[in-house]
Amino acid sequence: QVQLVESGGGLVQAGGSLRLSCTVTGGTFSGYVLGWFRRAPGKEREFVAAIPWIGSIRYYAESVKGRFTISRDNAKKTMYLEMNSLKPDDTAAYYCGILGSGSLYSVRSYDYWGQGTQVTVSS
Repeated sequence: QVQLVESGGGLVQAGGSLRLSCTVTGGTFSGYVLGWFRRAPGKEREFVAAIPWIGSIRYYAESVKGRFTISRDNAKKTMYLEMNSLKPDDTAAYYCGILGSGSLYSVRSYDYWGQGTQVTVSS
């Protein structure tokens, strides 16, 4: 069974940094894309960043470009999201997902999800 577990969330002051991790167990992902989404209070889940399991092309939402960096360690089956210059608007539950086909940017396209990790940015 494919499972994804996020970690690394917490409380941070505006301008600070956090690194989220998403560890994947079960399955093989050579043909897949890994992505980060977030759900802010009162809003729907939205795309943050994505990276293929094989390859290094990275995709980012406009709102996080220049501040967030997505990466992965295939040996550890772990994906990371380095978040810098955090803003209160970044406050959300962050989820990692696996995409087999479809739009990288669509929450409906992802096949598997983790349970989420909370990021709270104080002003």
